[in-house]
Amino acid sequence: MSGLRDYSVVYFGNDWFSENRTSSHHIARRLGKIVPVLYVETPGSRAPGKSPRDVRKLWRKLARALAPPQKVGDRFYVATVPQIPFRSLPMVDALNRWLGAYLVRRAMRQIGFGRRISWFVVPHPGPLAKRLGESLTVYYCIDDYASHPGMDPVAIQALDDDLTRRADVVFVAPRAILEPKRALNPNIHFSPHGVDFELFSQAGDPATPPAEEVRGLRHPVIGYFGTVGEFLDFDLLAYLAESRPQWTFLLIGLIAADVSRLRRFSNVIFAGPRPYEELPRWASAFDVAIYAHQVNRQTRHSNPLKLREYLATGKPIVSVVTPETSTFGEVVYLAENREAYLASIEGALAEETPELRRKRMDRVKGVSWDARFAETIAVVDGMLKKRDL
Repeated sequence: MSGLRDYSVVYFGNDWFSENRTSSHHIARRLGKIVPVLYVETPGSRAPGKSPRDVRKLWRKLARALAPPQKVGDRFYVATVPQIPFRSLPMVDALNRWLGAYLVRRAMRQIGFGRRISWFVVPHPGPLAKRLGESLTVYYCIDDYASHPGMDPVAIQALDDDLTRRADVVFVAPRAILEPKRALNPNIHFSPHGVDFELFSQAGDPATPPAEEVRGLRHPVIGYFGTVGEFLDFDLLAYLAESRPQWTFLLIGLIAADVSRLRRFSNVIFAGPRPYEELPRWASAFDVAIYAHQVNRQTRHSNPLKLREYLATGKPIVSVVTPETSTFGEVVYLAENREAYLASIEGALAEETPELRRKRMDRVKGVSWDARFAETIAVVDGMLKKRDL
């Protein structure tokens, strides 16, 4: 009777070398400690834009697709298998299946993979499921992908639904899409995000040296880390910056949207992307952390990892109201509109105590990524052992 450790994993995720560490990276990295992993980057969920960044990224991905898998760990390899995003065109789906299967099989031969399972964290390469000689197919769904900006919502939703139906087991992070997925596949498991607690709790430790760039900032510092993307509520951020010119708004992360309206405020600082491991040194300067996303389908169906990372820092948090943020209402300040958001930040600044800080940290202390991974692997391992009986 064999289990997961007798297999290799072909893992379909987002960009392995991206600035942000997502659930995709946390789970894959832990898998790589116990089994050989081929991590397949699959660009092509959305059509590339005309920005220089998109063009450079496209050429990098095409170059990687021609290269052999890159070894980044003892038994961990990264390959790139692009998907053509123009899915409404004739024959594109068939070409994606053929090209994807060819490139993945070539990579597996180059590494020397034997028995394998396929593991999908994104839906657009889903047509490759059950086409790679795998013994089991896992779909670890961490988001409502069809709701993301720039997506073809009809095509991506169809791919998501199809992969949900065909997977042998589905793990779902967003609570809001759990029941719709259960209607497509009875073997559904709720698996909310974990958190790298040991890392982010360093932000509140006096022994953690703050990043040099934040040492001279004017306080209070209202902070955010993550991609500065179209999903943020720039109207809200502009209102806050204009209303409180004496506050510093520190936005840490890759700029992936038009932020020109915020650049006119001298109290808004764009720090750019920073290494994941250094985020606690930046967050140590926060007086309040903010989750200032637009409230739409994407955020209503999300299970924000960022919220858990903020809680692990112990810093006060002000957030917009969504089904998931509401579950943290006892440790997060929730605001329905921009006036309430501003008032909540002021309240957070005035009311902070060591007891509140401990309460926030305790809320996520027991939900580490190691714990989430152990739960997931127990399910997969059990299924593989039953199949081998």
